Amino acid sequence: MFDLNAVQAAIRESGFDGWLLYDFRGQNILAQRVVGVAEKKLSRRWFYFVPATGEPKKLAHVIEPASLDHLPGTKKTYRRWQELEAEVGWLVAGTKVVAMEYSPRNANPYIGRVDAGTVELVRSFGCEVVGSGDLIQLFESVWDADQEKSHFEAAKLCREAYDVAFAFIASEIKAKGKVMETAVQARIMKHFADNKMTTYSPPIIGVGPHSGDPHFDTSLATDMPIEKGSFVLIDLWAKMDRPRAVYADYTRTAFVGDTVPEKIAKVFNVVAAGRDAGIKKVKDAFAAKQPLRGWEVDNATRDVIEKAGYGEQYTHRTGHNIGQEVHGNGAHIDGLETRDDRRIIPRTCFSIEPGIYLPEFGVRSEVDVYIDAAGTVHVTGGELQTEVHKIIV
Repeated sequence: MFDLNAVQAAIRESGFDGWLLYDFRGQNILAQRVVGVAEKKLSRRWFYFVPATGEPKKLAHVIEPASLDHLPGTKKTYRRWQELEAEVGWLVAGTKVVAMEYSPRNANPYIGRVDAGTVELVRSFGCEVVGSGDLIQLFESVWDADQEKSHFEAAKLCREAYDVAFAFIASEIKAKGKVMETAVQARIMKHFADNKMTTYSPPIIGVGPHSGDPHFDTSLATDMPIEKGSFVLIDLWAKMDRPRAVYADYTRTAFVGDTVPEKIAKVFNVVAAGRDAGIKKVKDAFAAKQPLRGWEVDNATRDVIEKAGYGEQYTHRTGHNIGQEVHGNGAHIDGLETRDDRRIIPRTCFSIEPGIYLPEFGVRSEVDVYIDAAGTVHVTGGELQTEVHKIIV
C-alpha cells in the first residue's frame, strides 16, 4: 500500500524536490509497483508526482481516468499529446531537482526505465532529472515480514535440494554407472514442486567444461553424463509459490569420488576466500554502522581473486539484489559491469557469488546475504561450503 508520509520523508532525506513516477505499457515496472498499478495493465501514459512536501499530482488519459484514483492528490486528464506535454509542466512546476527511474549514461540499466524522450520533456520545464535508485530500493526492494519469512522458508528447502540432488547422483551412478545433467535438473524441479515452490527457470547443472560457462543452459541438446571422476556445479533458485514471495539463490559444487583433484581444490579455495571477504566486508560495515555501497563489496571479493592470479577468469559481478525476481531491483554487488553506487540498506537481500571459469571446469560459490531491520547480517542457505562436496559411489 502506498504510504505518502514515508515516500515524502525519503524524498526529503535524499535532497530532492520531488519524485516523478511514470509508465507506459509496463516499461517501468518499478513505478508500477511503487504506486500499486502493476496488475492493472494500463494502455496509456500516466504520471504521478510526489513533492517533498505538499499534495501530490496525478495525470491520466481520459480513457483511463480512474487509473490512479487510489492514490492521494489532485488529478488532471489529457486527451491530445499537446495536453500531455503541457500538463507535465504543471506536474513539475516550481521544482528544480526531480527523481525519476533514470540512470545517467545508462550506467545502471536496472534503474533506467524511463525513455530518453520523456526525460527530455521533463527537463524542458527547467528541472534537473536525477536517478531514483535509492528511493526505489526503499519502496520496491525492502522486504516486509511475510517476505522475510518466505525467504527463510525457501532458503531451507533450497539447501535441502542439494542433499536430494547429491543423493540422486550417487544412487544413479551406483545403479547405472552415470546420470545425465537433465535428469538431475528434473529431480530438483520435482523437489521444488513437492514443496510448493516455484521458479522462473530450471537450475543449472554443469559437468566439467559446462561448469566453466557462467550461464550454461542445461538442456537435452547439450546433455552430458555425470559419472565417476566428474566435477559438477549446481546453481539453483526458487521461491515459495504464493503472492509476493521472494527468491533464494545458491550455487554449490561437487566431485564424484573420494579425492578432489588438486587443481579443482585450489580454485575452489580461492573462490571461497573471495566469497568470505565479501561477507566480511558487509558484516564489518554494519557492525560499525558505516554506509556501504554495492561496488565496495564487489571490490573486496574481486581483490582476493585478482591477487590469486585469476582476475581475467572472474568474468561477472559479485552478486545481485534478490526480490520477487531472482535478479531484483535493489543494490547489486557490482563494481565491474556497472559501478553500483546505491547503498546496501536494512531489509534487503543480495547474493555473493564469485566464480573462476576455466576451459575444463568452473567454480562458483553462491550464498545469499540478508540485512534485517536491526542491521544484523544473515548469510542464508545453510552452512558455508568450505570444500568441494565429495559424492562417494
